[in-house]
Amino acid sequence: MNLLPYSPSNIEEIKQLFTKVFSDSEGQSEGLLIGNLVYDLMTGTYVQDLYGFVAIENEKIIGSIFFTRLTFESEVNAFILSPVAIHTDYQGKGFGQKLINFGIHHLKENGVELVFTYGDPKFYSKVGFSLITEKLVKAPFALTYPEGWLGQSLVGDEIEPITGDSYCVNALNKSEYW
Repeated sequence: MNLLPYSPSNIEEIKQLFTKVFSDSEGQSEGLLIGNLVYDLMTGTYVQDLYGFVAIENEKIIGSIFFTRLTFESEVNAFILSPVAIHTDYQGKGFGQKLINFGIHHLKENGVELVFTYGDPKFYSKVGFSLITEKLVKAPFALTYPEGWLGQSLVGDEIEPITGDSYCVNALNKSEYW
C-alpha cells in the first residue's frame, strides 16, 4: 500500500470512493451527501487550508482522508480530520489507522499544533484522539453526538482550553455534518 498526498487529478475517483463507502454503510442519501462534501472540500477550499491523503493499492485509491483548517479567535494552528473513507473491501485491516497516522505525521511536520475530529471514539482513540468537551474547545456547530468531539495535541502537551468560537472551512460549514 502506498500512502501519499492526494492529487487534484484524482478528484472524481476520490468523490466516488466516499460516495460508495458511505452509501454502503449509511445509505445512498448519506453517500451522496458525503461524496459532495468531499468534492466541495477539494474544489472550494484554499490550498493552505486543506490536506488530503490517499491510500493506493494495485493502482486504485482504496482510502482517503481530509484535514481542513479549524480557525479560532486566538492564534492556534489547528485542523479537523473529516471525512475518512476506506473502501469496504479493505476495512478492518488497519488501512484507515495507517492513513490517519500518515496524515497526522505530515501535519506535525508542517507546524500544525492541534487536530480534532468528530466521530467514533473507539476508532479514533487508536490513532491518538481523546474525548474533549466543548468547555475545553468549542465545535463550530452544536454537536448531535457530543461524545464524538475528539482532539489531540501534535506538540506533545495536553490541549489547553481555547476560548471563543471556532470556525471551519465553507464546505464543512453546514449543521447537517455536526
